[in-house]
Amino acid sequence: MGAKHREPILVEVGSRIREARLAAGLSLQQLARLTGISIGALSQIETGRRDARLTTLARIAAALRQVPAALFGSPAEGRAGEGEEAPRPGSEGYDLGEYE
Repeated sequence: MGAKHREPILVEVGSRIREARLAAGLSLQQLARLTGISIGALSQIETGRRDARLTTLARIAAALRQVPAALFGSPAEGRAGEGEEAPRPGSEGYDLGEYE
């Protein structure tokens, strides 16, 4: 992943981690001690430069006293536009095209 292009979800999750860490009054070093994850790795995750494994995100969330889902935002976030209702699971089909 180049320095110019980062996956939006990695940047968003990293930003949420940083916000939660700062809100908890923790430094990167303190979060590293709590999680067993290196300071460098945590820094890369927070800046969206590293794609963390689910188990890593779970350790970070636990140290921040949050559920892992909190790092991703609300389930409907980004799915429905302003004033629109979020789609219900199974209410829309998938276009599988040639895979069917």
